[in-house]
Amino acid sequence: MGEPIFKLYRVRFTEPGVGKYLMRWGLTFPRPDKRAIQQDPEAVRIWREETWRAIPARAKAENGVVLFADQVGIRSDQVELHFLPSYSPDLNPDELVDADLKRSLPHTHRARNQTELASETRRFFHRRQHQPHIVRGYFCGRHVGYVIDE
Repeated sequence: MGEPIFKLYRVRFTEPGVGKYLMRWGLTFPRPDKRAIQQDPEAVRIWREETWRAIPARAKAENGVVLFADQVGIRSDQVELHFLPSYSPDLNPDELVDADLKRSLPHTHRARNQTELASETRRFFHRRQHQPHIVRGYFCGRHVGYVIDE
C-alpha cells in the first residue's frame, strides 16, 4: 500500500504507518469472520431471532434496563440473567470494548504490575465516558448490530 502512495504523491510511508492512517480515518479492511468451530449456528439464530427480541421488549414493559456483562460478579437474585449461546463471543458487545481497551493501552509503556494496569484501565474508561460516539459504535458492529435493530 505504501508504494502506490509514493508513486502518486512522492511521500513514503511504512506499511504500519499506512495502516495507522487508514485506521484513524476509518478506512480499514473488514477482518475475516472468526468463530469457534464449536459454535452452534442454530443456537445463534434462536438467540438473535427469538431470545434477544423478547429481552428488550420485556425490559421496556417492566420499566427495566438491559445490561451486557461479561463475567461480572452480579448476584442472580438482583437481576434476570440471559446467557449468550456457547462459543459465541462475537455476539457480545463487551468483546468489542475489551478489544478497544487492549488496542488503546500504551504500547511504549507496558504496565509493570496490577496497580498500573488498573490505573490505565480506569483512564481508558474515563475517556470513553466522554466519547459517546465510540461507545455507540460498540453496538453497531456487524455481529452485534442485532442489539440496536428494531
